[in-house]
Amino acid sequence: IFEKFGWKKAAMVTPTMIGVTGLMFFALNIFAPFFAPVAASLGTSPLMLAVLVGAAQNILSKSSKYSLFDPCKEMAYIPLDQDSKTKGKAVVDVIGNPLGKSGGSLIQQALIFAVGSLAAATPYLAGILGILVFFWYKAANSLGDQFEAAMTADAAV
Repeated sequence: IFEKFGWKKAAMVTPTMIGVTGLMFFALNIFAPFFAPVAASLGTSPLMLAVLVGAAQNILSKSSKYSLFDPCKEMAYIPLDQDSKTKGKAVVDVIGNPLGKSGGSLIQQALIFAVGSLAAATPYLAGILGILVFFWYKAANSLGDQFEAAMTADAAV
């Protein structure tokens, strides 16, 4: 994938996977009555479809994260000098990853506390997912341009 499509396309797979499957999951929950005829024709309920999409989301997001996102993250350090590599990895691994996980939990807990239940917080969580995926795309696109420019400059030297 890296050789055929490049770093940027490979970096876009994970946010695409999470965005598409995540928004499908939220749509099946928020607009369950709309999807009821489709679910009935499949012999199931919108809730069961949401469970299946959620399971697919977990499988697809984990597989794309481990097979593409993590290698892309490590490759992003290649054009940097040794000092920048060390400091950049330390910031991402020590601060970025834990802050992202705890920040997500904090947002979810604050929403549940504010609106009273997870079901009531679902539309807000869907909106937050959409916003985060949008900015993830922008960041991956920008980093992809910078990475490709740095790799081209390194190849010219």
